[in-house]
Amino acid sequence: MTEIQNLQAMGAQRMTSLEIAEITGKPHNDVLKAIRKMESAWVKVNGGNFSLVDYKDSKGELRPCYSLNKMECLYIATKFNDEARAKLVVRWQQLEQERLMSQDIRHLLVTDQDVMHEAERIVGRELTCDNRHADGCITVTDIAKVLGMETKALNSFLKNRGVQRWRRGQYRLTENYEGRGLAQNRLFVYYGKDGKTKRSTYLVWTTKGAEMIEEMVNQTKEQIEDIVTD
Repeated sequence: MTEIQNLQAMGAQRMTSLEIAEITGKPHNDVLKAIRKMESAWVKVNGGNFSLVDYKDSKGELRPCYSLNKMECLYIATKFNDEARAKLVVRWQQLEQERLMSQDIRHLLVTDQDVMHEAERIVGRELTCDNRHADGCITVTDIAKVLGMETKALNSFLKNRGVQRWRRGQYRLTENYEGRGLAQNRLFVYYGKDGKTKRSTYLVWTTKGAEMIEEMVNQTKEQIEDIVTD
């Protein structure tokens, strides 16, 4: 990216808002807005503003951007999602390795694998925090096993009964069953075919929801038995 190349002289101990935008996949204007919004709190605690500098865009026009040290950068990253924060951690490690190599220090403190483990640890910690609301909930697979059913069959049953619907690649509660404490969305992170981490959610059921499902299934079985008996 031309703008990043123009600012390489700032050194490996700083990162520009342009590079933050490139790493996280966010528009530069959005990153600038986030930094400006968080700057007042930083000034109150640390007594200094973030460094604002100029760069030349592809048209040769001067544009503003921020130049942040590691502490400032990671402070801004607290507003980003898990994947974006992990990418910034990895990037800072790369910058520090480049600095060490420039000083002819060939023995690096950590390996690339260590860096990835650290990034995954951060993602895992944030994932645990995000999923606290779903603690104690049960998957539809576990409920299906108790009822002696296949997971696919139970999902179809709940869809036909109007409890859930298939939307954007996952099941969600219908309007009639939302807000009743029956289920929660559990977040999970996985790797896509492109090697990048992806985020998605799936329904997990509370004890109340599991009891409702069991009652629905048993009622259906009784209705079938009554028809056969008659």
